[in-house]
Amino acid sequence: MQRYPTLSYMKSKFYSLKLLLIISVVFILQIIIPKFTELFILNQLAITNFQFWRYLTSIFLHGSLTHLLFNLIALFFFGIVLEKEIGSRNFLIVFFFSGILANLISVNFYPSSLGASGAIYGIIGALTIIKPLMMVWTFGLIMPMFIASILWVTADVLRTLGAFGQTNIGSIAHLSGIAIGILCGILLRKK
Repeated sequence: MQRYPTLSYMKSKFYSLKLLLIISVVFILQIIIPKFTELFILNQLAITNFQFWRYLTSIFLHGSLTHLLFNLIALFFFGIVLEKEIGSRNFLIVFFFSGILANLISVNFYPSSLGASGAIYGIIGALTIIKPLMMVWTFGLIMPMFIASILWVTADVLRTLGAFGQTNIGSIAHLSGIAIGILCGILLRKK
């Protein structure tokens, strides 16, 4: 009896696409339900009133359609690849671990925070370690994943230092997320 190799995408539970759908539905709820965002955004209430769910729920909120679309595009392209490479369970661990820890760090620097950027940057960090030579299109060029990650980190460091003026971008969450993702990638690569 001849056995055919199972394609790795067949083992995927497509959590990256399911997260995409959940994030989109939550954004619609933000638009149609007044004060919805205020119930789940990450702010000082997470610390002062012990509302710890905000570290998780804020990952699914977004401040604008542009913010949402950037995160959805990144989750779609990088999430699918990472989930295929490390499996669905490990993908979810990287996503939530990076997102929650990035939120734990960023709440100390910003009055409020929302978005999946810390989790997305965690995916990017893990993928940078696992597939550093994977070619990606960014900044109008095709380049290896590790070069793109260096450029994204550089941009966020410059943004944090105020090189681009005042922005509403949570660069500390990005930097925290990618650092955590890199650590996850190192651990997963050893396996």
